[in-house]
Amino acid sequence: MALHGLLIDFLPSLLEGAVVTLSVALTSMTMAMTLGLLGALAKLSKWRFARGLAYLYTTLIRGVPDLVLMLLIFYGGQIALNDALMALGHEEYVDINPYVAGVLTIGFIFGAYLTEAFRGAFLAVPPGQREAGLAFGLSNWQIAYRITLPQMFRHALPGLSNNWLVLIKSTAIVSVIGLSDLMTRGQQAAGSTREPFMFYLAVALIYLLFTTASEFLFSWLERRFSIGVRKNAL
Repeated sequence: MALHGLLIDFLPSLLEGAVVTLSVALTSMTMAMTLGLLGALAKLSKWRFARGLAYLYTTLIRGVPDLVLMLLIFYGGQIALNDALMALGHEEYVDINPYVAGVLTIGFIFGAYLTEAFRGAFLAVPPGQREAGLAFGLSNWQIAYRITLPQMFRHALPGLSNNWLVLIKSTAIVSVIGLSDLMTRGQQAAGSTREPFMFYLAVALIYLLFTTASEFLFSWLERRFSIGVRKNAL
């Protein structure tokens, strides 16, 4: 069978894997942004315990390889969970879902990186903006929602973009725990046809499509959130 015929035959499988990969990436990014925002607020907090906890989180997570954390959470966490359940009298073995393990691991990892990105973005917002909001009689919530967060998001966009591009490529590590993502589908197709170059190239092109589309999206967001800023700078 011709090479293009093999690729067409396995294309539906690759596309299904691509959907899983994109789903893992988006869900992980949502978790990472939540953790990153909480971590940034903790690092900027006046509470020493919160600052210490956030510092410990970012230091430990950024210092351990992603693959090690993935295996630790999926295999080590599964054993620890079942040992704890057995100690409580639960005899049935519980399997951790690979999708859940993958999302938790990737989200937890990139939450540490986004903590630093968001912390820098918060510090980039002039403190006079908050004072102006108070002078206009705005509440703390209104100041955060209407003044601080929009400006913080604009400053955070470059770091957010970089972390998203790395994250979407890092989803390939979920293949080691049995999740049927794009990388796993590519491996299966390469093994079945003995055409690794063609199918790994196809996988690479799909990842490239994701990252290219993401760069266009973030470029649009940067222009959208910079409306008025460039005019004032002239």
